[in-house]
Amino acid sequence: MVTYVVRRLITAALILLGASFLVYNLTALSGDPLEEFRASNLPNAAALMQARTQLLDLNTPAPIRYFKWLGGAAGCVVGQCDLGKTLAGQPVTQALGQALVQTLTLVTGATILAILVGVALGIVTALRQYSALDYGVTFMAFLFFSLPIFWIAVLLKEYGAIGFNNFLAHPDIPIPAALGIGIIAGVIAGVVAGGALRRKAIVGAIAFAFVTLVLVVASLTQWFRYPGLGLGVILIAGVGLAFGITVLAAGLQNRRALYAGLTTVVIGAAVYFPIQPLLDLATPLMIVILAVVTIAVGVAAGYFWGGYDRGQGMRVGGITAFVVAAMILLDRFMQSWPAYFDNGKIRGRPIATIGAATPNLQGDFWLSGIDAFTHLILPTIALVLISLASYTRYTRSSMLEVMNMDYIRTARAKGVSERSVVMRHAFRNALIPIATIVALDIGALIGGAVITETVFSVRGMGFMFLDGISHVDPNPVMGVFVCVAITALFFNLVADLIYSALDPRVRVK
Repeated sequence: MVTYVVRRLITAALILLGASFLVYNLTALSGDPLEEFRASNLPNAAALMQARTQLLDLNTPAPIRYFKWLGGAAGCVVGQCDLGKTLAGQPVTQALGQALVQTLTLVTGATILAILVGVALGIVTALRQYSALDYGVTFMAFLFFSLPIFWIAVLLKEYGAIGFNNFLAHPDIPIPAALGIGIIAGVIAGVVAGGALRRKAIVGAIAFAFVTLVLVVASLTQWFRYPGLGLGVILIAGVGLAFGITVLAAGLQNRRALYAGLTTVVIGAAVYFPIQPLLDLATPLMIVILAVVTIAVGVAAGYFWGGYDRGQGMRVGGITAFVVAAMILLDRFMQSWPAYFDNGKIRGRPIATIGAATPNLQGDFWLSGIDAFTHLILPTIALVLISLASYTRYTRSSMLEVMNMDYIRTARAKGVSERSVVMRHAFRNALIPIATIVALDIGALIGGAVITETVFSVRGMGFMFLDGISHVDPNPVMGVFVCVAITALFFNLVADLIYSALDPRVRVK
């Protein structure tokens, strides 16, 4: 294992060296960095040209400039990193840090959501092959995958921001609209439910009644202006989630695992009111500490309940505790929504269309968190919609291949439950090709979603790369390139190591 990792690292270093040489020279020779001054009528155009020439060292041939840049980049190994300066005179390392934060903020949530939703849909459609659900998911996945990202972004701005902000001014849902949305939800629920026609009709009717009732109550109580979950909703949803998580992670026959999940729900309900004064003083570090403590409590509940498989109970307890804590956190954000909505900087239009934050907005942790969320919601939806198809289709095809293998039939013949067959045997091996796709996507996303960042005016890695290309400035381009290349090479190595963990037949030497 150690020999394999060292060999891969040496190979990666050589690849990075050769690729960086090509990228630097291609960027430096792609245009004239002084073009904007040659046709300028400014009286100081000659002085500006001279300053630009000195800043970019244009009197030195590009290949030699590369080795000067490489000398500064090599200093990163000993903590003295020098990647040059941008045209504005800012060190590239500083600009890179700012852009990386913006990009990670933008793409992290979108990537996690796309993977979770895409993998889940892939598993479900594989198990329900050639059903109406399978055809529907396939159609929608390829539809969004085929649409241009800038067109999706424009639609989201029009209806997800402008239209929704107009609705929030008078958040009344007419009865016909509530009935129409309920019918659509009922049809979708019936298709997802599967089974006999009678079962589909019952599930669809329940979904129709539930969604319609929720919309009517939300309209009467002005919930969209004054949202909140409350202890009752958290308790009911927590119990349902405890059952669902137990079904997936352990199976309902493991009663002690279910009791562990329900115990964490009760603990969450018990601390709901006592923890509110502490949350009023929240900081990011405090939230992280509370998350760790929450998961530890859930794991401890699973451990103390014990049972024939204590590990299953600990997983159920930990996951349920995390989800219940997330709902309590979401409820606290909702409590600050009216203050954010009525803020003079927001002016009753909370869903933002550009930027990463509202300029000069003053507020506590909760107000700043809502502001960050409202700026991220549209680009996140756009990225999720276009990324969903690949994860869904790869997972579906991989699951179909695995489900037809001999060891799956053997497990079923031995009486193993279908949940164990799918989650323990099939899903683990089906993840192998997904590991490759995720590793490649992470490297690509670190480079910045160029079009998305441009449409939504987010100054991230993609914006920095595009700005360097347009001004024929190799320094910011190389900063982005090095960051993306190292990330891509690292995650490819991680993917290879994950193969051996997922499939015992794979060994690295």
